Amino acid sequence: MSLLAVDLGLRSGMALYGKDGRLCWYRSHNFGAIGRMRRGVPTILKQIPDLSWLVLEGGGQLEQCWLKEADRREIQVLQIGAERWRTKLLHPREQRSGSNAKRHADHLARAVIDWSNASRPTSLRHDAAEAILIGLWGVLEIGWLDALPSL
Repeated sequence: MSLLAVDLGLRSGMALYGKDGRLCWYRSHNFGAIGRMRRGVPTILKQIPDLSWLVLEGGGQLEQCWLKEADRREIQVLQIGAERWRTKLLHPREQRSGSNAKRHADHLARAVIDWSNASRPTSLRHDAAEAILIGLWGVLEIGWLDALPSL
């Protein structure tokens, strides 16, 4: 079983977690247009045969592409706003501004990468960093991890 976290956007961050609660991979994908996203989402999900959970941050038309395909594949979905994972994973002082939250998210995402023994990035886009943290929130929420790991 696995969980895919997506920071929705035409440039989407994605992070895949295994049943052990550890990060398997992360990436940023530039769809460029809603039509390419509609065509791309089924391909992405098909590449993860054991996918059982999808955690989406964002909404609107972009979200519908993912929800439709998740429903077709009978994948459980959690839809959240950034405040849900930020409240659980970042201190209030780290959330005072958007740029401050992104900087702390980057630092925490790199700690999750190290803890998971995932490949280290040459550069880490903010959408991929946020997807990593959305996924960490997700594995805590569904009970694959009992508590936040010591990072």
